[in-house]
Amino acid sequence: MSFVSPSDLQDPEETIRLLQEELAETNREVLALTLELEKRVEQRTAELAAANKELEAFSYSISHDLRAPLRHIDGFGQLLRERYGEQLPPPAQALLDKVCNSAQHLGHLIDDLLNFSRLSRQPINKRTVNTVSLVQQVLDELQGEREGRQVDIRVGELPDCCGDLTLLKQVFFNLISNAFKFTRKRELATIDIGYYQEPKDLVFFISDNGAGFDMSYAAKLFGVFQRLHSADQFEGTGVGLSIVQRIIHRHGGRIWAKAEVNKGATFFFTLPN
Repeated sequence: MSFVSPSDLQDPEETIRLLQEELAETNREVLALTLELEKRVEQRTAELAAANKELEAFSYSISHDLRAPLRHIDGFGQLLRERYGEQLPPPAQALLDKVCNSAQHLGHLIDDLLNFSRLSRQPINKRTVNTVSLVQQVLDELQGEREGRQVDIRVGELPDCCGDLTLLKQVFFNLISNAFKFTRKRELATIDIGYYQEPKDLVFFISDNGAGFDMSYAAKLFGVFQRLHSADQFEGTGVGLSIVQRIIHRHGGRIWAKAEVNKGATFFFTLPN
């Protein structure tokens, strides 16, 4: 790139001409760099998309191929328990119970993995969703979680939203069932469901007074197989929140949580208004 020298300033027309040439050259360089950057971004985006597609296909294949032998393990274990359970000594019965329970847990995990892998390909059928009715359906399906417990469920005003009815039901089901699960050790559990308005989004929240978690681990919360509590404390596969996050992202929203250990947690997610 050339620059205007002091001697060139003696002729205003020449100075303007040189400045125009320098500006044109600078624009050409900027354009060339922009095109090169765009090319690199497109290439990396394509590579990332291909890698994600391969990973999802691999997950689906592995999960699908595990189903058959897993069904055999669980089926033969149940058959062994029914036919010969009374003849087995207590230690053998306990081992058999572990085999069957582990097979069932792995089955739930495979189902969650298949669900997670399908979400990237599943079309989003958006429509107006009656959120009040949707939340009531979820609470009705989770009625069994309230048996023998004191649970105070408070549902505030909820607006209609736009989204895929089936997928949004899965979001509310996962988050509300988690609230039931993590308040299980409370003498009086409280669960609050509500929303507030932002300029461009509806912000829904599900809050509870349950086990909570350490916010220093919040970044791991939505990762696949990430659990902030041991399986001995609370059951689960560690995939549910990943599914919820993917559904919300596919709707153009965000999801996050705030919590305090032994004082509860609140999960927030947005949907475009």
